Amino acid sequence: MAKIKAFKGLRPKPEYAKQVASRPYDVLDSDEARKEAEGNEWSFLHVVKPEIDLPEDIDHYSPEVYQKARENFKTLLDKGIFFQDKDDCLYLYQLTMGDHTQTGIVACAWVDDYLNNVIKKHELTRPDKEEDRKNHVRVTEMNAEPVFFSYPARKAIDAIVEQLLAGEPEYHFTADDGIIHKFWVIRDRSVIDEIVRQFEKLPSIYVADGHHRTAAAALVGKELREANPNHTGDEEYNYFLAVHFPDNQLKIIDYNRLVKDLNGLSAGEFLKALEKDFIVEKKTSLYKPSRLHNFSLYLEGAWYSLTAREGTFNDADPIGVLDVTILSERILGPLLGIHDLRRDKRIDFVGGIRGLAELQRRVDSGEMKAAFALFPVTMEQLINISDSGKIMPPKTTWFEPKLRSGLVVHALK
Repeated sequence: MAKIKAFKGLRPKPEYAKQVASRPYDVLDSDEARKEAEGNEWSFLHVVKPEIDLPEDIDHYSPEVYQKARENFKTLLDKGIFFQDKDDCLYLYQLTMGDHTQTGIVACAWVDDYLNNVIKKHELTRPDKEEDRKNHVRVTEMNAEPVFFSYPARKAIDAIVEQLLAGEPEYHFTADDGIIHKFWVIRDRSVIDEIVRQFEKLPSIYVADGHHRTAAAALVGKELREANPNHTGDEEYNYFLAVHFPDNQLKIIDYNRLVKDLNGLSAGEFLKALEKDFIVEKKTSLYKPSRLHNFSLYLEGAWYSLTAREGTFNDADPIGVLDVTILSERILGPLLGIHDLRRDKRIDFVGGIRGLAELQRRVDSGEMKAAFALFPVTMEQLINISDSGKIMPPKTTWFEPKLRSGLVVHALK
């Protein structure tokens, strides 16, 4: 049974929404964030990437950085850019990218649902990244960015959302990347109560994107309750900010790999070695994988189709069926000597949103030796893995469109 809660959102006045809304903290580095926020004093990057307002050589994990985030958010409040809703509300957040639209319910998720595995994970978190987000929550005393959750679609929830979408959105803007963002405020208590009741019928909710933020928010909530001798369970720190999307609306795109060298093999030797486990076909132009267990390889100016042979995968196993598993177990490990995808500096990852041309560019530049493009993971696979208690290999899913940060914030106190 999943538990969600309405809350008094801190959010920008409508006339500032587009100016405030920023890309999430983890999709751009500090230099990119500095450039993107240039000339925009209200960009939420000043809160989620506060190092952009400090000397460039500062340690991004130093106390000054988190304190700067707190100061920058206080400025947004003091200047009247942000205000707080007077009553507990839920919110709708709709994103449209091209012909794809998805609508999520913005609500607070319950810390205990994370601790008790009602909120299910499919990735491991890195301790350093988790600690970074925990420090951000601790110092700012808020969930600055929502996490991206999915739930099994329910017709009853769909019907409520459909009715609400008929109303005028509070925010409606097109971001610089062409993605349309709409945001509604749900104030009607009876509607809020019905949405909460419908979520109570869900056995599980799934982390789609934002495992580090989810872990950080839940664990800081746990810390605060343990430090409070008068803890009742009703405090805001028992909850954290999330956008909940029905699973049938989400779009996962490919997450591709680049390698720096062929582990001492020549291109010919490498292609020959691949034939043991794959049907290798040379292509005359850019090649995108057409189905599960089909890959594309770019090497020395040429594209190849690699189709995994029978016996190289296990479709009955939630992990064994994944193409990232086949790639790791049949190519990256045995042929290229890359066994630790989290730490090995010889491999890099590129979201499919950048396209095959980006893979080709980085190989042609000499920076990388070869590129592999994969067929996207499905939501069904993600849910099967989460339900099985297993963990996906690193960098398996890339969700688009991405949520913008700064449209609503949840204060812990």
